[in-house]
Amino acid sequence: MPYTVTVRDHMMVAHSFTGEAFGPAQRLHGATFVVDATFGADDLDANGVVVDIGRASAALAEITGALTYRNLDELPEFAGRNTTTEVLCRAIADRLAERVAAGDLGGGAVGTIAVTLHESHIAWASYTRSL
Repeated sequence: MPYTVTVRDHMMVAHSFTGEAFGPAQRLHGATFVVDATFGADDLDANGVVVDIGRASAALAEITGALTYRNLDELPEFAGRNTTTEVLCRAIADRLAERVAAGDLGGGAVGTIAVTLHESHIAWASYTRSL
């Protein structure tokens, strides 16, 4: 996609993991993520944008806000799943894709959404999906 627009937010969650591979992270712990959502398009819409930045920012804030200060282990949508950084990237990308499909973010040219969760300044994960 030659055109991209990225908006940023953050979230603070609690969760635990199941499986020996996770070592001490099997216990309940907190995580703070910087969240980037990148919208990609081959072309701009009639207004010359990929997506309305204000609407995209508001949508991302609403999605991260619904997860912030929550124990993800208690949310039905994540029941029986390890809420790894990768899993959370996809969940946020899918929620944003629903907003794009509904026309809530303006623009009309969005072809991809990539969500990156930064766990720290040295580690992050991303998920990219087509629309």
